This record gives sequence, C-alpha cells and structure tokens, in this order.
Amino acid sequence: MSEENGVEENRVAIVTGGSRGLGRNMVQNIAGRGTDVIFTYQSNSDAADELTDELEGMGRRAAALQLDVGDAGTFDAFAEQVRDVLGDWGTERFQFLVNNAGIGVYASITDTTEEQFDRLMNIHIKGAFFLTQKLLPMIADGGRIVNVSTGLARFAQPGFAAYASAKGAVEVMTRYMALELGSRGIAVNTIAPGAIETDFGGGVVRDNANMNEMVASNTHWDAPGCPKTSAGWWRLSSRPRWAGSTRSASRRLADSACRPAQRFGQAGPMSDGGRSDVPLPARSAAPELSAKPPSGRNSLIRRRRTS
Repeated sequence: MSEENGVEENRVAIVTGGSRGLGRNMVQNIAGRGTDVIFTYQSNSDAADELTDELEGMGRRAAALQLDVGDAGTFDAFAEQVRDVLGDWGTERFQFLVNNAGIGVYASITDTTEEQFDRLMNIHIKGAFFLTQKLLPMIADGGRIVNVSTGLARFAQPGFAAYASAKGAVEVMTRYMALELGSRGIAVNTIAPGAIETDFGGGVVRDNANMNEMVASNTHWDAPGCPKTSAGWWRLSSRPRWAGSTRSASRRLADSACRPAQRFGQAGPMSDGGRSDVPLPARSAAPELSAKPPSGRNSLIRRRRTS
C-alpha cells in the first residue's frame, strides 16, 4: 500500500448507503483517490448498477451489495458476501469502513411513533454497532472507521428529537470503538455534516424553499452544503489520525455550498462564496495527530484544546 500525490492504492473501502445522496458522493470521492469500493444499497438496484459502472470506468474495482442496515439479522450473510468479494479481489482484508446509511424522520416528540423511533435506532445505532462488529475480523490493523453523525447532535431544532438522539448515541459509540480498537491501530472518528442538499429525508433541504431558506440564513455562505464538495471534507488515509473525535463539517468550507453565490430563489453574486457582512471565524492551528498512543496511555486519544 502506498500514498503518493493524494492517491491511495491497493486499498478497499466499505461504505453503507453509498448508492445515493451524500453516500454516493463519498464513494465517488474515495474511488477518485484510487481506492476500490464496496458499497451498499437498500432497494434502488438501478442506481447502484449505474454507480458501479461509473467507478469501473474510473479504473477502480467496485461491488454493490444489497443491505438493510436496520435488519441486524442479515449481517452474517452480508459479511460472507464481503468476504467473497474480497477473495475475488485477491485479498482478505479491507482498510476503511464508513457507517453512512441512514434515514431522517421529521416529527415532534409528541407526534413521533414507536415504529419511527425503533426504525431510527435500528439503522443509526444498532445497525452501525453490530455491522462493525461483524466486519471487524476483516478490517486491517491500522484501518479507519468513520461514523456519520449530524450537526443536530450539537444544536436543537424542533422536529428532530428522535433522529438527533440516535446520532448522539453514534458519537458515544465512536468514542468507545476508538478506545477498544486502539490496540489494533484502528482509528475511529465521527463526522457531523450540516444540512446538505440531497434526497435525504425526502429531499427536504434541497426541495423545500422554506427549509432551504432557514438553513441558508444560518450559514456563513447563505446556502446549504453541496454533496459534491461536502464528501471531500474528510479523508480516509493511512496517515495518523485522532481517534474518538467528532469533526463538524457543517461550516468546514465556504465554497461547499451548491449555490455559494446566491440565496435560494435569489440572484446576485457574493464575494468569496459567502456573506460579505459576516466574516468566517479564525481557525487555530491543527494539533499534531496520532493514531497510536504512547505505551501505557489510554488508546482513546482526545483532541487537545487550542485557543
């Protein structure tokens, strides 16, 4: 395995929920860096086949496997499918796992049904927990696991109590995974995207003008995030990483909006892809990163505070 000029070779990533939305752009981004990809889809086989053809056209090996992440009873069979694909590719291990698959439910606490609540928990936390467990024998030492959370786990917005609660559990799970897998050199982290213009949740951020406007008014660049650029906020790499941390992607890049030069339904350019009257906050220098702690230290490495 080698990494030169930003290209990762002879590596395999598994991405759940990779056939559409932000997951699809993640898969494209990973493959564009020279990594072969196994991704899952739930029901849209046509979209999965289209993406597989696209990745193969990029010169990468790709496999689309059907999986309902909310049904843990299917994980043993899925693990065998992964093992078969890896065998066909001449390897027994994969390096990267992205637990991305998810659904959104917009309902107040009063209106949330038990069925909705259970479905959210089964997909976002139970599914990610036990799927990772089943795949651990095949992930290479020194590998990387990324769990996808949400900005709604750090601020409250009416209608997302159950969804955000599930994602909050994902962030706690991530810290424990980092603690227990650190001895194998496996770094486990969370990314927490903000509102992205995809078909997630019925495309509410992308297609609902009122929701789009509300999101736009709370970002520095007056627009929600765009999946094509949002998928590149993080990198799967062999380079050392912090373990157990959450990286918020909602305000990562001022040029990550699909329409950085205008508000929803409005025209008119804006400088630097954002609001000219609201400066971007100053960022402190990133601390040094390490995936393997010094001997005798807890394997859960925390981000040092910077002023």
